[in-house]
Amino acid sequence: MKVSAPISQPKRGKTNRPLVLAAVMLAMFMGAIEATIVSTAMPAIVADLGGFTLYSWVFSAYLLMNAVTVLIYGKLSDLFGRKPILFIGIIIFLIGSILCGFATSMESLILFRLIQGFGAGAVTPIATTIVGDIYSAEERAQVQGYLASVWGISAVTGPAVGGLLVQYVSWNYVFWINIPLGILSLIGIGVFLHENVEKKKHKIDYIGTFLLTISISSLMFLLVEGGGRWSWGSWQIMSLAVLFMFTISIFVVHEGRAKEPVMPFNIWRERSIFIANVTSLTTGIMLIGISSFLPTFVQGVMEQSPIVAGFTLTAMSIGWPIASTFSGKMLNSIGYRKTSLIGAAALIIGSVVFVTMTSSSGPLWAAAGSFIVGVGMGLTSTAFIVSIQSTVSWQQRGAATAANMFMRNLGNTIGAALLGGILNNRLANYLSANAGSTEEKLSVDSVNLLLKDKERAELHINVKELLQEGLTQSLHWVYYVVLTFAIISLILISFIPKQKHGSA
Repeated sequence: MKVSAPISQPKRGKTNRPLVLAAVMLAMFMGAIEATIVSTAMPAIVADLGGFTLYSWVFSAYLLMNAVTVLIYGKLSDLFGRKPILFIGIIIFLIGSILCGFATSMESLILFRLIQGFGAGAVTPIATTIVGDIYSAEERAQVQGYLASVWGISAVTGPAVGGLLVQYVSWNYVFWINIPLGILSLIGIGVFLHENVEKKKHKIDYIGTFLLTISISSLMFLLVEGGGRWSWGSWQIMSLAVLFMFTISIFVVHEGRAKEPVMPFNIWRERSIFIANVTSLTTGIMLIGISSFLPTFVQGVMEQSPIVAGFTLTAMSIGWPIASTFSGKMLNSIGYRKTSLIGAAALIIGSVVFVTMTSSSGPLWAAAGSFIVGVGMGLTSTAFIVSIQSTVSWQQRGAATAANMFMRNLGNTIGAALLGGILNNRLANYLSANAGSTEEKLSVDSVNLLLKDKERAELHINVKELLQEGLTQSLHWVYYVVLTFAIISLILISFIPKQKHGSA
């Protein structure tokens, strides 16, 4: 497919590429630091607000809105330009961040995370698309490495700042730290990015947007509540399953007929794009399974501080940009397929590290697993984005980039719900089978007691060991599922056409 050149500059001003890149990196840094800080702060948030059973909903609510809106924002950016849509997304994200800091219950936090996720859907895909617009195909691989370095910087500062805020100030500030970052990004993009978007009447795909929202929401509720509040054979779960299958089927049919679809399935006919998108789904499930629950294991089972727990995740975010930087060079030397295969192998090795992790392994073992998985993510994700942006025209680049982000976000959403459900289910079964040996009545929410030093120290030794063993066994189930998806990712990548390269 012939790829069109980036959009021409309007007469009123010329885009300042270095300063736009800096503003874009700030916007992405805002989203990246959000991920590392919230994961680090979650044990403290749960200990303060209570409701361990709602733990996964704090991630699921954010990821649901992110997954639903990312496609919409991507398509709107193709229709109306990147700049105004990114502005809207950042502003909504900042409003959600402010509200999250004022949450007084787990339920209100989940509601505010929905708002935050609604804005976040615009940030990463449109920021990445802007880079695809203002840089040539030959430059993109290197610049994508710069974007990936954002994750490394946030990895060092996020958990450190988050851990210090949690330990010495309050968890509320982990959300408010986004505000100055967002404002600086808005100024940079507003002043230095100039677009020349063709003015014409567009037909927005409202029906597709509605069907997508209903289908993803019903799937998430099914995965989160199945086997927990509702049994898998209950009428509620069966109804949600039917609703999901019905709406997703209509969505696919509708998108094939829509004049300007929110999900242009025609680009999926390109084999490399199809495999990249499906693999992004499986790696998205892996990513959330590790980042959501690793701090809980390190704090609750290994009995480490929030700062140490945060730095075990930091290792992943350091491995990611290092690998992304090398990925840009590898794409031009050994090709898209081999680069992706090496990344998939790293994902499997990292998953094996987590499967074999025990309470006596220590935080360095957890950090090693994180780093290796980060390497795998960096190699695969950079290869996917560079290949996709080099395959489609400007008019489809926003939607194509967003589609890949959507699949990863969908994987995150499914992963948070599915793996959170598995954790709660296995933990409840373990405690039900073994809690008879203690005098205290234990439930899944009893895990809250492991997440604060003082409360953990006051637990009877038998109760503490029982809860820690239950959490360990339950999280091993989660990591076995993560390993399974790593293997699936390798199998999928092996089907990438050999002639495809990142710069193609």
